[in-house]
Amino acid sequence: MVNKIADSVAAALADVKDGSTVLIGGFGTAGIPNELIDGLIEQGARELTIVNNNAGNGETGLAALLKTGRVRKIICSFPRQADSHVFDGLYRSGKLELELVPQGNLAERLRAAGAGIGAFFCPTGYGTELAAGRETREINGRHYVLEYPIHGDVALIKAERGDRWGNLTYRMAARNFGPVMATAARLAIATVHDIVELGTLDPEAIVTPGIHVGRIVRIERTATRAGGFKAAA
Repeated sequence: MVNKIADSVAAALADVKDGSTVLIGGFGTAGIPNELIDGLIEQGARELTIVNNNAGNGETGLAALLKTGRVRKIICSFPRQADSHVFDGLYRSGKLELELVPQGNLAERLRAAGAGIGAFFCPTGYGTELAAGRETREINGRHYVLEYPIHGDVALIKAERGDRWGNLTYRMAARNFGPVMATAARLAIATVHDIVELGTLDPEAIVTPGIHVGRIVRIERTATRAGGFKAAA
């Protein structure tokens, strides 16, 4: 019987290896799998390459992971923000390598990994420092830069509902990079707030089919003062 439900965050992350490339979903603070990031901090893997839209906020989540000193490199689109002081300090001191990727290119490089595309040409970045030393080509009078897929060893994503086969739905903007990262990694691990019986999810509403998901783990909700919900630690 196929059952991808992990007993805990720790169990879901137990075999993440040193040197892994870890794809982490989220857009700003929307859809960040904070429970999985905290679990990865506890798990202890080192020399990681992290792929995310940005480079962390404040002192929690991705920023907390960077602060441990166990991330060797980050690939992202928006590393600097008003509260990205953890990244700033590590990068300026030479303790963290940065690969800056335009946001559309980041999404397409992840999609290419999941689709089995070996490489593609994209006009974004041509004529800038981002294209320095890279292959370019003129196609129909327009200049392009050769881009390669970003493959992950592990993807950490935040979903809303799932079943034991790993089929996932998302909540609004929390969807962001999650679906494409799930296809680009050898192992996708997702948190969900609700685990439902097979057949409960509307097939037309399933964004990430279970074939792309290796493990899911349920996290609790706690009410906020505003009457909304947030995930419990």
